[in-house]
Amino acid sequence: MKILIIGSKGFIGSHCVKYFKAKNHDVLEADVFSIEKQNYTCLEKENTNFEQLFINDKYDICINASGSANVAFSFQNPYIDFNLNVANVSKILDAIYKHNKECKFINFSSAAVYGNPEYLPIDENHPLKPISPYGLHKLQSEKLLYEYSKFFGLKTISLRIFSAYGEGLKKQLFWDLYQKSLKNNTIELFGTGSETRDFIYIKDLVKAIDLVINNADFVGDTINIANGLETSIKEVSHIFSELFNSKIKINFTGSYKKGDPTNWKSDISKLKSFGYSQKYTLTEGLKNYVKWLKELK
Repeated sequence: MKILIIGSKGFIGSHCVKYFKAKNHDVLEADVFSIEKQNYTCLEKENTNFEQLFINDKYDICINASGSANVAFSFQNPYIDFNLNVANVSKILDAIYKHNKECKFINFSSAAVYGNPEYLPIDENHPLKPISPYGLHKLQSEKLLYEYSKFFGLKTISLRIFSAYGEGLKKQLFWDLYQKSLKNNTIELFGTGSETRDFIYIKDLVKAIDLVINNADFVGDTINIANGLETSIKEVSHIFSELFNSKIKINFTGSYKKGDPTNWKSDISKLKSFGYSQKYTLTEGLKNYVKWLKELK
């Protein structure tokens, strides 16, 4: 297959590049970084022209791994977050519609579209009540994919990714723990520690994407990408500290960050129907992440 990965230098995008190249697919990359590389297109950061990617080339798959994935940033910069997560998605869809209608389009959405869940585990039919601009913008991007599928016949799907982690990720919980531990063995985190997330290691995530490509209907629908396991922040922080620095002491402030949900556990029945099963346990994934962190030092 010929696969275009937009946002190829980001966390998930770079792992997608490595994975699909290893499977001998024809992978083309696009991002905003100015580098000279074969099969790579440098995009403008502002007023991005995505049509240039599709005018002269035809792809079987386009994976959009670009955009912003930061709840706090969306509160501080809602206009920029909208442009990155909604306006750019609209531009990509329009470019595919004009120049490459047979291309299957995958866009990364987020569990943030659910907000604070009304029930667990969260299936794809759960009410959508985002509690941040980021979550709302991801929901708007999902509606765009549905629109272009229903009214214009494009092959689209939105992946609602839960708490992804792994080598290359320089934000969110584990990166925060790492950064704070470099300065002090006593670390403060928001919340009580009883909050939960559904973690998925990056290598399991890219395998899930491959399964979606080969099994999903691509009719503007959505699918949860997670492991269906609920783990508390206290427990996972303890696992991390034992692997990275057993002297770390973690205190929870009891205060909450705006836009953060309390509990997440995904229903991954749809993903399992494609043949997905978790390969890396949380401890195994964190061992690999900690190894990468120590190599940074």
